[in-house]
Amino acid sequence: MEFRLINNDPNSKARAGEITTDHGIIPTPIFMPVGTGGTVKAVHQRELKDDIQAKIILGNTYHLYLRPGMELLQKAGGLHRFIGWDRPILTDSGGYQVYSLADKRKIKEEGVSFTSHIDGSKHNFTPEKVMDIQRVIGSDIMMALDECTPYPCDHRYAQQSMGMTHRWLKRCIDRFDSTEPLYGYTQTLFPIVQGSTYKDLRIASAEFIANCGREGNAIGGLSVGEPAEVMYEMTEVVCNILPTEKPRYLMGVGTPANILESIALGVDMFDCVMPTRNARNGMLFTANGIINIRNEKWKDDLSPIDPTGASFVDTYYTKAYLRHLMVSKEILGAQIATLHNLAFYLWLVTEARNKIIEGTFAVWKTEMVKKVSTRL
Repeated sequence: MEFRLINNDPNSKARAGEITTDHGIIPTPIFMPVGTGGTVKAVHQRELKDDIQAKIILGNTYHLYLRPGMELLQKAGGLHRFIGWDRPILTDSGGYQVYSLADKRKIKEEGVSFTSHIDGSKHNFTPEKVMDIQRVIGSDIMMALDECTPYPCDHRYAQQSMGMTHRWLKRCIDRFDSTEPLYGYTQTLFPIVQGSTYKDLRIASAEFIANCGREGNAIGGLSVGEPAEVMYEMTEVVCNILPTEKPRYLMGVGTPANILESIALGVDMFDCVMPTRNARNGMLFTANGIINIRNEKWKDDLSPIDPTGASFVDTYYTKAYLRHLMVSKEILGAQIATLHNLAFYLWLVTEARNKIIEGTFAVWKTEMVKKVSTRL
């Protein structure tokens, strides 16, 4: 994997770049649609490529490990071939899913033992096993196993957890560097910065991760309930330390405003379930603000979902029609809403990239944050 910086915004820390992988080029800043179990929910792969123009999608190690399982994925030749996707894929390590299963897992120095949410079977994730699983999945970018601390947590726990995450990272690196890809293309390992909301821990973790010298780096443990301003503060602290010549991935973030503010701090990569999950519940993101399409006010509104044209679906569908589908519980409603939200997210980061290259990002960002945060 290679990363090339193209331009820096003169009035912020935003930057435009380009990640090159064996499965294609990823322009940054980029948003990665979340395809947890081998699918971005309610979206066909053809639509992801041709309509939404997603350059990379995300898969989940925990879910793919449990179902369909490693034997089938290896037999298929990896996740790309299994799902019919020929562009880059990033897989998280499963650490966040393990974190979310607080009543079904135990964390020890060796790794994590957990109970499957599907059938109650017992499993273990060690740093080495997570590397092996992601080799079988065949993702272009693999994440190291980490512990995502809850918010709030005390300093002592956060420090102990961070130390274990760093020790796990060393084991991940050793396993990664001593094994080979299975399907004839290269894979890359990203470490993850932790440290909760404590500045001293974030600095220590960022310095440790930076010194590992991998091709890219991630920031984890944020967007787990802390105030947005705290998230931005921790992100800024970390971005000031992580090397500028490598991509920075802020995991699990977030709203359109979160993404714009984080781009201004120097983040290059994002993922979040919000555009897809919220779409299925009727929440739409537009260039003018947030819409709850189920509201009565849209019943007779025959205007496009987003009159600015930020999403390709606006050419075809009106607010009234989409509301009718959602209220009637038609599957097509969830599909259109999901397509719209993902297309808008990709439009947003593409526009941000264009503004960075033009040198006008900072002013544009300030205006857009206000707009995309408005409830319509």
